[in-house]
Amino acid sequence: MTTATQAIREDKLLDSTGISIDRLPMLRMVFDRLATGCADAARQMSTSPTYFSVAGVQSQRVGEALDAYGDNTIAGIFHAPEWDSRILIGVDRDFVFTMIEMLFGADGTEQPFKHEPSFPEDERPYTNIEIQVAQVMCELAAKNLQSAFAPVCDVTFTLDRMETRMYFATLGSRSNLAVKAQLLVQGLDSSGQMFIVIPQTALNPIRQNLARVQSGMTSARDPRWSRQIKTEVNKTEVRLKAILEERPMTLGDICALKIGQVIELQASPRSPVQLQCNDETVFWCQLGQRDGSYVLRVQDSASHEQEFLDDILSR
Repeated sequence: MTTATQAIREDKLLDSTGISIDRLPMLRMVFDRLATGCADAARQMSTSPTYFSVAGVQSQRVGEALDAYGDNTIAGIFHAPEWDSRILIGVDRDFVFTMIEMLFGADGTEQPFKHEPSFPEDERPYTNIEIQVAQVMCELAAKNLQSAFAPVCDVTFTLDRMETRMYFATLGSRSNLAVKAQLLVQGLDSSGQMFIVIPQTALNPIRQNLARVQSGMTSARDPRWSRQIKTEVNKTEVRLKAILEERPMTLGDICALKIGQVIELQASPRSPVQLQCNDETVFWCQLGQRDGSYVLRVQDSASHEQEFLDDILSR
């Protein structure tokens, strides 16, 4: 059996069992970047804070992924010409209500709207405004998903149509394998779900790229969280100490010290002073006086490599 034939058989075996998400670290990273991108975009559209997070990524049959939401969902079908395939981005009713509350100026003082009919078939149809809001959010997610995939491959997502019944949201055979990612959105004490379904046949050509973590590729940072961390770190209190001179002494010298005894120092007023934090020298300073108090003027930052060389040469 040739190496090429063996590789083809291995790919067929992998295709029959579905994509192993654990073996595709870049795929999880793509959805993390998607969540961050959607959160940043939503905050620009609303004054209320919006949070997107990845609730889960799994391999599933297309039919099982769509049946989990029934007719309580609005979904956008997007065409990816580079993959010669289509993907689905859907949102549930709670997601639509949450985004409408936020986009139309709700401040959270009222309880979030919850429509809970006695029977699922009594669920009212979506209004035109709700469908338009869902379409805007699905297109926003598609744009951010396109950017999230950029380090892995070049792909574009173009909206084909919107569907309010999952029976008509076809992505090929319902028995085909696919990857489904669930995103949770939170805002104004309300929450909803967005989900993305990508057929496995679309990801197979880039499986090797998804299995390798790109150099320098990390999950996108949340700028609001970064600013908060920076603010709290800057508030941290530290203790500094200034050292004019240090000298080695034996235990006998210490025991021989008496009250009133003068210890002569080799340092002069021009000698550099060490400024230490947590027993680490951070700056070299010059000693001075101002208004009857000693002051320090920072002259240079500490170089641990130079200090090590100086210590070796002085021996």
